[in-house]
Amino acid sequence: MQLPDDLSKCLVLNTIATARTLLRRYDAQLKPFGVTVQQFSLLAAIRFHPGEPVASLAQQIFLDRTSLTRNLDLLERKGLARRVSAATGNARLCELTEQGDMMLDRLMPEWQQSKSDLMEGVSSQDAEIYLCVVKHLATEP
Repeated sequence: MQLPDDLSKCLVLNTIATARTLLRRYDAQLKPFGVTVQQFSLLAAIRFHPGEPVASLAQQIFLDRTSLTRNLDLLERKGLARRVSAATGNARLCELTEQGDMMLDRLMPEWQQSKSDLMEGVSSQDAEIYLCVVKHLATEP
C-alpha cells in the first residue's frame, strides 16, 4: 500500500528518512575506527572550538545535551577526549587527548571520502539549494 501524496511528500517524514539513511551510511564508514558519526562530529567540534563549554558544543553540532554527554562519556572511556574545569566559574570544557587528536587526523580523510561518495551524481548547484533549504527549515522561529 502506497502512502498518500501528502504523506509521501511530507518534508518532515522525508527528512527523518534521509537523516537515518545518512547516519547509517556514515556510521558504517567510521565503524572500523570505533566511532560513530556523532562522536566524530564531537571530536571535530572540540578541536575546532577550543575552550567552549560542553553546553556550547552541543549547540555547535546540533546534539541535545543528553546525547552529547553520552557520546562524551564514550569518548572519554576510549581515551579520545577529556573534560576539564574552566579557569573561572564551574563550567566544564572539553579537550582532545593526544590519541583523540591522532584519531581525528585519521578520520578527516574518511569523512572527506564519504562526503565525495555521497555527492556522486548530485550537482554542486543541487547541493547548494539543498543546504539552503535545510538550513532555512532548521531555523527556530
